[in-house]
Amino acid sequence: MADECFGHPRLAAIYDPLDPDRSDLDAYVRMTEDFGARRVLDIGCGTGVFALLLAEREIEVIGVDPARASIDVARAKPGSERVRWICGDAMTLPMMQVDLATMTANAAQQIIDPQPWRETLRGAYEALRPGGRLVFETRDPARRAWEEWNREASYRVTEITDVGAVESWVQVIEVSEPLVTFRWTYVFAADGQVLTSDSTLRFRERQEVETELIAQGYEVEGIRDAPDRPGKEFVFVARRP
Repeated sequence: MADECFGHPRLAAIYDPLDPDRSDLDAYVRMTEDFGARRVLDIGCGTGVFALLLAEREIEVIGVDPARASIDVARAKPGSERVRWICGDAMTLPMMQVDLATMTANAAQQIIDPQPWRETLRGAYEALRPGGRLVFETRDPARRAWEEWNREASYRVTEITDVGAVESWVQVIEVSEPLVTFRWTYVFAADGQVLTSDSTLRFRERQEVETELIAQGYEVEGIRDAPDRPGKEFVFVARRP
């Protein structure tokens, strides 16, 4: 099931305005260009920001996400007709052959159970052409990013067109490594409605990820640093032989 921030229509509609800086996607755009990818599978595409960036560059994109509300937001954006949107996950994809599969932001870490994680990696593998690549990021658990997820550090008020002011903040609920659960709270000034969204991320060790990739048939081509969060994340580049 999708978290409320992606699956609730009112929250999905404000997801982009609350997180307008997507410079984290620049590295993925560059890799798409460097690899010469012309057909891309965007796993966990959310509201379609990355998929539409690629579509603007005349790249064929398939965006898949389990959250219907987020897919609806993506479909309403200019240029969305150039992307094939699928409400679902990488475990149940139709037949395809792509040059590149991606999981940006927290998409990989949101798959917390071992079996769905294995099946997601396998689903991406089967969608890739021989020589195609899977690229995704995951936070280095040694950096303990969750220690900075608190109301004091995250509280803000955002003015959103046609919505009004929205207060938002995050608070960690439980840490049971490798799982970390946290709650976003949203307060809509227009009518006083308060909505919350609970999320759990799995913080995988580097060796754990490498081992599973190899088990699913990939060659680990490289492990890079995230340009926007140097020293805090692993960016895996895995190739289907």
